Amino acid sequence: MIPLLISAVLTAIGLPFFIRFMHKRQFGQEILAIGPKWHEQKSGTPTMGGTVFIVVAVVVSLLAGMWWTQTTADYKQLLTALFGLLGFAIIGFLDDGLKIFRHRNEGLTSGQKFSLQLVLSTVIALVAVLSGQVTTLNLPFNITFQSTLIIVLFTIIWLTGYSNAFNLTDGIDGLAAGNGIISLLGYYFIARAQDAQGIALFCLVLVGGLIGFLLFNRKPASIFMGDVGSLAIGGVLAIISLLLNHPLTLLFIGIVYALETASVMIQVTVFKRTGHRVFKMTPIHHHFEMSGWSEWRIDIVFWLVTLVSTIITVLWVTQ
Repeated sequence: MIPLLISAVLTAIGLPFFIRFMHKRQFGQEILAIGPKWHEQKSGTPTMGGTVFIVVAVVVSLLAGMWWTQTTADYKQLLTALFGLLGFAIIGFLDDGLKIFRHRNEGLTSGQKFSLQLVLSTVIALVAVLSGQVTTLNLPFNITFQSTLIIVLFTIIWLTGYSNAFNLTDGIDGLAAGNGIISLLGYYFIARAQDAQGIALFCLVLVGGLIGFLLFNRKPASIFMGDVGSLAIGGVLAIISLLLNHPLTLLFIGIVYALETASVMIQVTVFKRTGHRVFKMTPIHHHFEMSGWSEWRIDIVFWLVTLVSTIITVLWVTQ
């Protein structure tokens, strides 16, 4: 647990300096006009807080990996996960940076962001497959694929999809960070059961960083994660699920991210066909907000859903 504690402490120490810097430069979040009206008071709150825990995670993982990983394979998996974390973080950093400098809630266009995610996911997929880290794709009902093409295509869809899914979850104070902690802890126990020391270490380091971040992101948040953090965490959860050879566990360990994405897809599809809305607002956490739920209530309920689903999944996989 030492890497977790180090990561948590370093993040908690670094964030106040980062928050003061962002305030001084007047680099704050621009709130969408179509969002809940009470979110307007959050306008100007510093964003890009994910930058701090990402930097901490990279440094601590690289240094701790030299001591905690015992095989080349473990360290190779750690490096692959770190590469993915940094890659998605850079895309998010570009998106956040453009929003800040333009002083509006619009950074990269959806096409630009999606294209960058596809390119990065393709590179990660090829690295994982060609280096022998991912050689099979195991699906339910004993369905297994060993075709490089199928594995690469699945990986591209999986990484891009969950990177965006986690990003959708980052809409109210503390929601994404809390769920990220639970999901990563789930994969930590699966990695421990498989003796995948590099991934286990990486999960602990990220959990520590998110704990340190949540101290400042809980309601009322003094800083937001930004795309630099949310795209990175979502993408790396997908990478971890693949490296542990249990990709579809993310449907359950990441059940909230899947529900958030499904709510948006349902809303858009039904509205285009009928002109009526299924939900008051999407992603679905905003529906509950519009129904009168407090942000704390949404956080706790969504965290509990993720926790129960994660515990069941871990017990199922490790039995």
